[in-house]
Amino acid sequence: MSPCATARIVAVPSFVLMLLLVVVDSVVRADDAQKLAERIDGHLDSRWRSDRITPAEVADDGEFLRRVSLHIAGTIPPVAEARAFLRNASPQKRSALIDQLLDSPQYLTNFSNFWRQLMMPEGNTDFQVRAQLPGFEAWLRQHLAKNTRYDAIVQELLTVPLDTGRAMNSPFDGMGTATPLGFFQSKQVKPENLAAATSRMFLGLRIECAQCHDHPQDVWKRHQFWGYAAFFAGIERVDRNEEFVGRVKEVFDRRELTIPDAEADRVVQATFLDGSSPKWRTRVSSRRELADWITSRKNPFFARATVNRLWGHFFGVGFVNPVDDFSGTNSPSHPELLNEIAADFAAHDFDLKYLIKAITLTKAYQLSSRKTDDGQDQPQQLSRMTVQGLTGEQLFDSLATAVGFFEPTQQQNVFAFGQTGPRAEFLELFAPDNNSVTERQTSILQALALMNGQFTSTATSLENSATLAAVTEFPLMKDADRIEALYLAALTRKPRPEELERLTRYVASGGAIKQSKGRTDGRFLGLAQQFRVSLQPLIGRLENP
Repeated sequence: MSPCATARIVAVPSFVLMLLLVVVDSVVRADDAQKLAERIDGHLDSRWRSDRITPAEVADDGEFLRRVSLHIAGTIPPVAEARAFLRNASPQKRSALIDQLLDSPQYLTNFSNFWRQLMMPEGNTDFQVRAQLPGFEAWLRQHLAKNTRYDAIVQELLTVPLDTGRAMNSPFDGMGTATPLGFFQSKQVKPENLAAATSRMFLGLRIECAQCHDHPQDVWKRHQFWGYAAFFAGIERVDRNEEFVGRVKEVFDRRELTIPDAEADRVVQATFLDGSSPKWRTRVSSRRELADWITSRKNPFFARATVNRLWGHFFGVGFVNPVDDFSGTNSPSHPELLNEIAADFAAHDFDLKYLIKAITLTKAYQLSSRKTDDGQDQPQQLSRMTVQGLTGEQLFDSLATAVGFFEPTQQQNVFAFGQTGPRAEFLELFAPDNNSVTERQTSILQALALMNGQFTSTATSLENSATLAAVTEFPLMKDADRIEALYLAALTRKPRPEELERLTRYVASGGAIKQSKGRTDGRFLGLAQQFRVSLQPLIGRLENP
């Protein structure tokens, strides 16, 4: 080209530029997540050295695969994915797996359930609230699919229009419509209920004890509770039915409440929990003012509460425990680290996937749960992974994945608590309890159901298990190959040499049952028996046995 040649400007289509921007942003965020993970590990390394703690060994690939799959996707991986991951020699395969799980449909299902359990726990037991769950969960899935920033999700939840002209809890109006209205129905649109719930969920503060009197162990006073509740004072029931919420309306300029049973009928104005007062705007809902304050980057509670809750999900313990109880008497185990992660989370626009990836990339998250040193007994030292109990959803979906069970999607009756079907019955038996995931216990009924209940017995039979059928009917497989496939299906790992030797002999002998039909049937029955036994460690365990 001549030195005098004129540069040509090539027009680039706008959609190409947008695609390039998305790709660049994804790469930058991935790098930032890795950098944050390294800073987290630096903090923890310093603490371990200071406290003379030797951390556990790094989890092997099978243990990591099982753990991160259960945490992000809510289920163990199928055999093909487990085998592919274990064979992969790339040093970046764990990072790639995290991305793959975050982009999966299972992530949407698992975390829509996670956030729904947080925001509407009443749906597990309340007849009216249960009718609102389909619409609320659909609303959550839509936002998670778009990776909507968490502050925007909370904003929309808190400010959703309530004066729709319809009964809020009518189960047939807008059935299946994605909406967060059920949140207000679940709290009976009462200011005191909404105040107690939103402060715990989004700020990590338990102020409900100050509803009737000044908090005996914390700084919260009664007037502070009702000043916070006054942000919901404009919500008014139109239908005065005590059993149903019915239609509601909102008076935007009503921003005060009378404290019940207070001397001289004391009236309090809506006030933020940090003591500041809003700058009111005409004809703007006080809920909007509250939502803006809660989700502000300057808010000292919001980002820390969210980080602590997700940290607790992945590690079994938060920096603060319980995860929604920040108080002067319950200090964080690693305050500087919590503040740094929270600031980074806010700086990255409250990106949930970014935070999840940073947490799961840490060496701390990837430590084994196996104890190798006496200094690893304290969970909040994070020197080894805690053993965590499975939720009912994790347990059933993992069993279904292992045995190859598929339950057709069908329209469920939202009013029926005793719904039929294996999954519904399972979730009813394994309903959430109040114990933390590290203290969750398996009841006798739950253990019996998993050992010889109808679903387990049927799903692990040669006639009904797709996994067993595929393994036993494939002609090129030897017994050792079949055992390996079933170990991958149930335990997400290959059998150890001594296990393989023992089980090969066991299967070859026909197992505990001798059949007159011949050695082949007996061998397959032995295989089925061992598969059922190998599923039993799923009882209550997240870690790889």
